[in-house]
Amino acid sequence: MMQLYRALPILLSVGLFGCGNSSTQESASAPVKENTDSFVSKLPDTAPTIKVATTGTMPPFSFQDDYGNMQGIDIDSIRAIGEEQGFKVEFYKETWQNMFDTVESGGRDLAISGISYKDDRAVKYGLSSPYFFNPSSIMYKNADLKINRIDDLQGMHVAAMEGSKQEDQLNAMGKYSQLTTRSTAYLLYEDLMQDKVDVILHDLPILQFTAKNHPEYDVTIVAYEGEDNPSAQQVILMAKGNNELIRKVDEGIAKLKQKGTFKEIENRWLGAAESAEKSDSDTNTKQVN
Repeated sequence: MMQLYRALPILLSVGLFGCGNSSTQESASAPVKENTDSFVSKLPDTAPTIKVATTGTMPPFSFQDDYGNMQGIDIDSIRAIGEEQGFKVEFYKETWQNMFDTVESGGRDLAISGISYKDDRAVKYGLSSPYFFNPSSIMYKNADLKINRIDDLQGMHVAAMEGSKQEDQLNAMGKYSQLTTRSTAYLLYEDLMQDKVDVILHDLPILQFTAKNHPEYDVTIVAYEGEDNPSAQQVILMAKGNNELIRKVDEGIAKLKQKGTFKEIENRWLGAAESAEKSDSDTNTKQVN
């Protein structure tokens, strides 16, 4: 299914966007202050606490408010899973690579921050069942371009996050004229706005979030992965062999899917899916299925 979005600006704050498949420049590894956090657990004080690694630099999945409190789709998701399964969560801000390392070493119990399923990750780590659809997307600003899929990028100067699944997909496609990689989504978007590249590739929810909050620029986004593609599925990462925690998390995911909780969380951050209900005259968002 091809999805098209119009008027999609990126928040111009260097380093604000990380990527679910690349590193960031952040190096802090301390618990996040929660004194101004509005979330209140319903669990008793005796409930166990799970240490959660997250980047805090990747809206709408994981980012911080003005007081340093974690918020976003993934933050709400793991809290909901914990409430369902009887454990509290404590967030630790990590770089992208440190999330994986600290989970593997046992310093953190799990990691959640826009992590897509990959076969090599499934071999090395304990991955949860999917809980969120996170397809790769193409963004461009030249209205004369007609792009529906990744193969349409033949002969173009393309850009993606360094080490991301989109970079892997572009290399597999191999028909572009030039490939540029960047360490943050902001740098990708800056290159697009400065006409240094023809298109950029990133995760659709990140672009949806910026479209909702910053409609200053007229660009187009096309999602090119279907729900049947494993790499379009978002998962929670745990240590290999931590079977009890993996079981608890998977049970929680199954229960919350049945209740529709993840869809509620998605709508909270991205708004209800814009679709046929939007008219063609709507200049903010347009989706074609």
